[in-house]
Amino acid sequence: MGEVLDGAAVRRWCALAAEALGRTRAEIDALNVFPVPDGDTGTNLHLTVLAAADAIQALPPDASTEEVWRTLARGALLGARGNSGVILSQFLRGLAEILGGRGAPPPDGQVLGEALGYAALLARHAVEHPVEGTILSVLAAASERTGDEATLAGAARAAAAGARRALRATTGQLDALARSGVVDAGGAGLCVVLDALAAVITDEYPERYVVPARTSPGAASAPPDERRGPGYEVMYLLDAPDDGIHRLRATLDGLGDSLVVVGGDGLWNVHVHVDDAGAAIEAGLAAGRPHRVRVTYLKAVDGGPQAPCVGRAVVAVTAAEGLAELFEQNGARVVRRASGTVPPLAVLAEAILAAGDEVAVLPNEPEVLDLAEAAAERAREGGARIAVVPTRASVQGLAALAVHDPLRRFAEDVIAMTRAAGATRFGQLEVAAEEAVTSVGLCRPGDVLALIDGDVAMIGRDLAGTALGLLDRMLSGGGELVTLVRGVRAPADLTDRLEDHLRARHPDVETVCYEGRQELYPLLVGVE
Repeated sequence: MGEVLDGAAVRRWCALAAEALGRTRAEIDALNVFPVPDGDTGTNLHLTVLAAADAIQALPPDASTEEVWRTLARGALLGARGNSGVILSQFLRGLAEILGGRGAPPPDGQVLGEALGYAALLARHAVEHPVEGTILSVLAAASERTGDEATLAGAARAAAAGARRALRATTGQLDALARSGVVDAGGAGLCVVLDALAAVITDEYPERYVVPARTSPGAASAPPDERRGPGYEVMYLLDAPDDGIHRLRATLDGLGDSLVVVGGDGLWNVHVHVDDAGAAIEAGLAAGRPHRVRVTYLKAVDGGPQAPCVGRAVVAVTAAEGLAELFEQNGARVVRRASGTVPPLAVLAEAILAAGDEVAVLPNEPEVLDLAEAAAERAREGGARIAVVPTRASVQGLAALAVHDPLRRFAEDVIAMTRAAGATRFGQLEVAAEEAVTSVGLCRPGDVLALIDGDVAMIGRDLAGTALGLLDRMLSGGGELVTLVRGVRAPADLTDRLEDHLRARHPDVETVCYEGRQELYPLLVGVE
């Protein structure tokens, strides 16, 4: 290993950078005083790189270098958090365009330098009003320091060393940093990422990744600025044509500051600090289709950074993309897991920690319940109030989210969500993969199993007929609302047939249908 940057090396770099940022997250958070002292830069950078690493991990082992780079860039774009995370995602996209382009030769020192320079420029252009003394300055220095280094290892070492020198200089470039005696938090996180890159290329791994500690404030620094900045951080992904982004930038720039818009080819990640969060979201609606909308209250307090996030939030776990979009549209933050697996404990804990200081967690699977409790306990160490609503199915999670009210007291909100989930019976269809003995008899491969509250209630031969029987059984004790969630393996007309049946047999029952796109279960059913 060493002296290469092929697909396998990129995989190792991304995984190592995510691990290193996880270890240094708290130290980087403690440096965070600009643009707002919300103490979450390290957390945001960690989650951004973790999203890229998870995306790469899902690729087959024989994926090409081009595909690995492209997946890294897209994963970072989709998972970018906060101002620095969005900028870093654009930097990674720039590297991917040069180093992972079709037919690109194995990079040497000169090519790596050119890629770093292009990526730094791309990141700078994404920021509406670039400020020196930030991650942008550190990015520029990293690319400039590669100079005439001919070897890949030499260029990687030079970039990492140049970034470290530029990081130390940031304290004198921004009054906010000088007053607090800190370097820029985003720049510190970038240094960790570049150190990891140099380690993978040279096969020389440091014992620890250094994050500069807070020093005494500069004696000649200016007095603190008493002006309060915008009250909300607004982030969303946006499906929009490229030619409409200039107008969106102008609109958002007039609403607030810290504006960063990155992406391209119809998919964008938007970040801005504003006082009117609704207006920022409406600007996105005017430009295209915003989704994964996140609004965080920026509560700065004199004397230093706060906990990573402040405010009420709901975190939901799901394996289905359609359900993920549905949860996000209803205001939840989503932790995605692979079908048939549980998410890593560290990923779930980080997501809870980044969500707010009052967080309700919706596990949505029996297998995720214990993990959610463990992740919540880890997140509570930071002082946040975390409650796990014991949802054992996604339809229970949807019912809980429907009654969520952030204006209620937290305890009352959790009680209401728990009651709504408990009042929702859940059923599902599953196709048997092998012969097995169930509580209602022997099933064979290809049989359709109808489960109610986790137990097999029926065995059928076809999806539609078994689904009709499942609905009738679940409604035998009454019900007011039926939720149908169609999976990828269900016929396109399945929910239409079920709705017709409900109108004929249960005319007083209201029905809602969703495209969940879940892989394991052709149909999910909730009865409230």
